[in-house]
Amino acid sequence: MSTPFGIDFGNNNSVVAVAKNRGIDVVVNEVSNRSTPSLVGFGLKNRFIGESGKSQQTSNIKNTVDNIKRIVGLDYNHPDVEYEKKFFSTQLVDVDGKVGAKVRFAGEQEQFSSTQLAAMYFNKLKSTVVKETKSTITDVVISVPVWYSQAQRHAVSDAAKIAGLNPVRIVNDLTAAAVGYGVLKGDLPEDKPTTIAFVDIGHSSYEITIANLKKGELKVLGSAYDKNFGGRDFDYAIANHFADELDSKHKVEVRSNPKSFSRILASAEKIKKVLSANTQAPFNVESVINDIDFSSSLTRDDLEELVAPLLERVHLPVEAALKQAGLTKEDIEFVEVIGGGSRVPSLKERISEAFGKPLSFHLNQDEAIARGAAFICAIHSPTLRVRPFKFTDVNPHSVSYHWDQQVADDEDHLEVFPTGSAFPSTKVITLERTGDFKVEAKYTNPSELPAGVPAEIAQWEIQGVKVAEGQDSIAVKAKLRNNESGFYSIESAYTVEEVEEEQEIPYEGEGPVPEDYEPQYKTVKVLRSKDNLTIVTKDASLPEDELNKLLEKEGQLSSSDELVFKIQNKRNEIEEYIYDFRAKLDEKYSQFVSDSEKEDLFELLSKAELWLEDHEDASLGVFTAKYEELASKGNLIKGRYLQAENEKKEAARAKKEAEEYQKFSQKLKEQQAEKAEEKPTDAEGDLDLD
Repeated sequence: MSTPFGIDFGNNNSVVAVAKNRGIDVVVNEVSNRSTPSLVGFGLKNRFIGESGKSQQTSNIKNTVDNIKRIVGLDYNHPDVEYEKKFFSTQLVDVDGKVGAKVRFAGEQEQFSSTQLAAMYFNKLKSTVVKETKSTITDVVISVPVWYSQAQRHAVSDAAKIAGLNPVRIVNDLTAAAVGYGVLKGDLPEDKPTTIAFVDIGHSSYEITIANLKKGELKVLGSAYDKNFGGRDFDYAIANHFADELDSKHKVEVRSNPKSFSRILASAEKIKKVLSANTQAPFNVESVINDIDFSSSLTRDDLEELVAPLLERVHLPVEAALKQAGLTKEDIEFVEVIGGGSRVPSLKERISEAFGKPLSFHLNQDEAIARGAAFICAIHSPTLRVRPFKFTDVNPHSVSYHWDQQVADDEDHLEVFPTGSAFPSTKVITLERTGDFKVEAKYTNPSELPAGVPAEIAQWEIQGVKVAEGQDSIAVKAKLRNNESGFYSIESAYTVEEVEEEQEIPYEGEGPVPEDYEPQYKTVKVLRSKDNLTIVTKDASLPEDELNKLLEKEGQLSSSDELVFKIQNKRNEIEEYIYDFRAKLDEKYSQFVSDSEKEDLFELLSKAELWLEDHEDASLGVFTAKYEELASKGNLIKGRYLQAENEKKEAARAKKEAEEYQKFSQKLKEQQAEKAEEKPTDAEGDLDLD
């Protein structure tokens, strides 16, 4: 069975947690870090994802895609794409109407959609969990920002499927964190709920969710966000400040060189972290551009001045979340803060001022979302027992369902899921139909939508409607659903017919029913299910054939990466063997090899070294054969050494045994001598006198 796991899909780093019988654990990656850089790099032979991509990002900056979370699922002409371009070192391009990245991969220009890029990253996280836990990984819950559109949520779900995962739920970031809080907090009340505001300031966005919590239950009341407010905005403010200083002092244009500016940006992130604990910090970048070593410094006051435009916006999401929840700041009992950006002192002060109360930090700021997501995944698992916990989220925008009018005076639409209504939620509607029909879900008030979000959500064709002979229409019941992931759907549809049934009339007399009472019946008309209808869905998710095609391609890319990894490892093994064996010939193997053998082996190793230089692109089989050839020659000398070592060990063991036996014998003799001295002698004075 699959081990449930959760992904906190971050813009800069992502965290993965797994649910086990004994609790929830954060999974470390191949370099033992508890978070993994959220990027994908492309090289001459293979991809570099996560840590390996980060380590070569500066040298491969034009072919390394980060900020994937910000573009996944967006149309190329979405206004957010233009805004995001300044954060990308790779070229953003149109891939079948969706935004993607253009990179050079394996010597060719390639274009990958944002969904493919997310799938590549999820596949890497999946392999990390598989290697660390040694278990099967399929079911996953992925957290996303509350501001994600339907298209973006579908794109994340599709990316998980392309990575070979089963996304059992797409959950809002702070809802996951709040669930984790509710599960682990042992002193929540059982009757009157506690009202808590959860605040997350991540790498690229700032979110607030207000919820009621009591033992075993969570109800989200309202959410708000500023999706262009996060740690990276602070980093860019600092980087631009030092870029201006560098340009002015040395008459250069550091922003024109992506590699140079990326180094300025990396140092800006470091100094931001230092200033969270110190009032002043140095800023140094060696050979940043044109061999210039740049040095400066920044105080915490300077930083606050640089980010003043951001700090002035802190209160806006607070007010918006309170408004949607129908509360005032006095109604909030606690403010729980997470996210790396929340470590900035001035930011914490502004949030505290906006709520009018001190902040709480009971949750792990970096891992709370992943842990909550893992618990939610465990709820869906048939193999794990988890403590009961119910939770609902809040619908951010009103959604209405529309259908073609087939019967006179029939309504053609209905507001089904109002703004602020809880989800998951199900509604059943009954329509009079004359034949097959279409249903479309749309946002009720398009003017209230964020820029770039279309009013249309999804469309369904309902097929198989059969009207009985002699009838003008037939009733159709449709089950409309706003499911756990926030997706709008039609789960089922079926025709119903009116039939007459005999129904017993309840006894209306006083006292018990007489034994000779004969039940009375009346004929009533009731609706009974008749035919299940076929539903053909058209929404923002990828068509099945396209999904399977991308799944197959990702499998091929993964296999190719794995093969390149094995080849590189085997090549490194040969290189390591050459240097190691050469050193041993002059050291511990020296007395076990003749001069002629030593000369031949040195020549063999030198030729192998040259061979490696000339066979950069050799196959795994060729490298394996070369290693075995070297090892077969060297094993003869190694065997002599090991035999001598074994003989030494055997001689040492025999010597030790002899010494121990000698000690034992000596001790035994001493003990016998002591006993002999202690033995009583015959009496000397007893004479036999007559």
